[in-house]
Amino acid sequence: MERRLVSSGSAFESSVGYSRAVRVGNLVFVSGTTATDSRGGVVALGDPYGQAREILDRIGEALAGAGCSTSDVVQTRVYVTDVSRWEEVGRAHGEVFGEVRPATTIVGVKGLVSPEMLVEIEAVAVAPPVDRGE
Repeated sequence: MERRLVSSGSAFESSVGYSRAVRVGNLVFVSGTTATDSRGGVVALGDPYGQAREILDRIGEALAGAGCSTSDVVQTRVYVTDVSRWEEVGRAHGEVFGEVRPATTIVGVKGLVSPEMLVEIEAVAVAPPVDRGE
């Protein structure tokens, strides 16, 4: 089965050994994604909603690179460092997935890679079949 790797261009992908997303057949797995800019700086400091929106945009870009979209997402996992603010993150999630309604888990965690990172999100999608002209 063909395996397609989707890169975001992050230097960490090669040094850590991961891809932003991996498509195998019609399954797409998007790695845990945080609200970082192209230089690795955290965006929307102190704002879980803003970080979640940035993350969901980045996840959408990764899905597009794998030949699908947020409407194809069947599962998300959301990690928050301050579980008392989960509703802010949930609002952003609902704005993107309100009609899609994937299976979702929100988990409070002690911390992420950087203390400025308040949210990390993973996604799994079932992509439409690749048209091979057959």
